[in-house]
Amino acid sequence: MISPVGSGVEVFWRSVRDGTCGVGHVTHFDASDMPSRVAAEVKDFDPGRWLSPKDVRHTDRFAQFAIAAADEACGQAQLNSSDIDKSRVGVLIGSGIGGLSTIEDKHKVLLKSGPRRITPFFIPMILLNMASAHVAMRLGYRGPSSAVVSACASGANAIGDATRLIQRGEADAMVTGGTEASITPLAFAGFCAMKALSTRNDEPESACRPFDKTRDGFVMGEGAAVLVLESLEHASGRGAEPLAEIAGYGCSSDAYHVTAPSPGGEGAALAIGAALHDAGISPEQVDYYNAHGTGTEQNDVEETAAIKTAFGKHAYKMPISSTKAVTGHLLGAAGAIELVAVIKALNENTVPPTMNYREPDPRCDLDYTPNEARERRLEVAASASLGFGGHNAVIVAKKVS
Repeated sequence: MISPVGSGVEVFWRSVRDGTCGVGHVTHFDASDMPSRVAAEVKDFDPGRWLSPKDVRHTDRFAQFAIAAADEACGQAQLNSSDIDKSRVGVLIGSGIGGLSTIEDKHKVLLKSGPRRITPFFIPMILLNMASAHVAMRLGYRGPSSAVVSACASGANAIGDATRLIQRGEADAMVTGGTEASITPLAFAGFCAMKALSTRNDEPESACRPFDKTRDGFVMGEGAAVLVLESLEHASGRGAEPLAEIAGYGCSSDAYHVTAPSPGGEGAALAIGAALHDAGISPEQVDYYNAHGTGTEQNDVEETAAIKTAFGKHAYKMPISSTKAVTGHLLGAAGAIELVAVIKALNENTVPPTMNYREPDPRCDLDYTPNEARERRLEVAASASLGFGGHNAVIVAKKVS
């Protein structure tokens, strides 16, 4: 885990559980002339801990985040031992935007100094598949390797697709997740132009307000989360102790609009239903739902409607929360970072809160676990990611008994 609230899973989880916010004023560039000037930036990240100075120069920040997160995940899972068949271990890491900072930097070089000053590493630095490629090269994993690009659903789709590869017998284990590092002038300006970002610049820590009546947009975040998935047989054979079971995966398309969710959350409800069906469970068996919950006007209303459609009466009994008020919206990495939060919630029987929830919105009338974590027996949880273009992905996780 590399996140705006700290690197490492335990640091991240404490912040999410306790509501310690990672949002502040933008420092990566001068945002003084932009409508929004707040973001959830990764602080004090030193890629030199994992890469040589030469390799640091030749990799974009989004790939560096993935390398660091994969190192922690594979170390924790002890997946680097010599007795593992690395041809049966794959890598599938999603990103919504990829190497945008490199594109912006090298475009300036081109305009100022001409084409001869462009590094031959430029193209490999910007490609979205390079997060997976670098992790595979670093760790020697030669199984299925690719990337998923589905906007803010990328991380969740990557994890779901990695699950399918294992289920089909094409891999014994997969290193999977999402990464993003797009807090750049161009991306920021683009989201500002869409009026998608919060402009609560005087209150950075309370800028993101999922499901709250006063919400005014999301807060951009950056970072990476990587998980090791493997078949139970493979895990048991090497004495690995699972943290959770990926029980179900569902995805769908709104087929409606490039940015707006479908009315009534129809597409998201389809993905939730598909994930529950894949898990072989009823809606009533879900103990916690980690919402996409961006804090934008339309998304929160339509996702609430989707939850009601998919869960019926249980929607009013089930605790829901959005952790984006603390971490910001990590775009292509959101589904991965939030699944980690779900797994920690299951293991610690704790529902993390939706921070900055102050004024209820009559259109968002469910239990969003406002402002304080809640101890509750958890066995099954779902995590939803909803991306631009109408891409919806939902993962159901179960506690390992």
